[in-house]
Amino acid sequence: MVELIKVSKEYPPDVVALKDISLSIGVGEMFFVIGMSGAGKTTLLKLLCSMEMPSGGLIEISGKPIAQLRGYHLARLRQKIGVAYQDFKLLTDRTTAENIAISMEVSYKKPAIIKKRVRDLLDQLGLADKHDTITGELSRGEQQRVTLARAVANSPTMILVDEPTGNLDAITTERVMNLLNKCNKAGATIVIATHDDSIYRHTSHRVMELRRGRLQAISGGLP
Repeated sequence: MVELIKVSKEYPPDVVALKDISLSIGVGEMFFVIGMSGAGKTTLLKLLCSMEMPSGGLIEISGKPIAQLRGYHLARLRQKIGVAYQDFKLLTDRTTAENIAISMEVSYKKPAIIKKRVRDLLDQLGLADKHDTITGELSRGEQQRVTLARAVANSPTMILVDEPTGNLDAITTERVMNLLNKCNKAGATIVIATHDDSIYRHTSHRVMELRRGRLQAISGGLP
């Protein structure tokens, strides 16, 4: 699904965010990338969804070098990737339901299907009573869950999640991980950037750590 070969990312004047990252992520894999703030986790996710381009190296998604994609082909790739951003990127003057529905509307899903999917996701994330609430009025933890619901709503083939539990209590964290596990079992490739060890401590999924822009292997999950 994902192939990175000696990928680096630098920002002016002399910030090295990522250096010589080589990584393969299989179709249907759930993959955790961990590390402290500033380690390069968010930068890595931005490269995977082509929000930014690498300074060096090669990135392929489903066998396609994303640096060579333009126009229609790039748009098609982005439609297959759901992203839950750390800074949310919600339309704060729209309702919770409207924010979640957007990704399905642009792919011309039927209104009845969209309505059912939105309500189902809100139920799973404990937000059923926020259906018609303007997202700018929600708490940060609620906005975080709306962002996740929007990312998974259209059943993308790859889901990128940046610090999904940073503003959540233990019960709500479990809801979030249950939803992500359900998406993974349905076939989605999921990449989770986090420093919350509670969500990967007992996992059997692969965990790797970013330190100062370099990726280091951790065998399987953590004990």
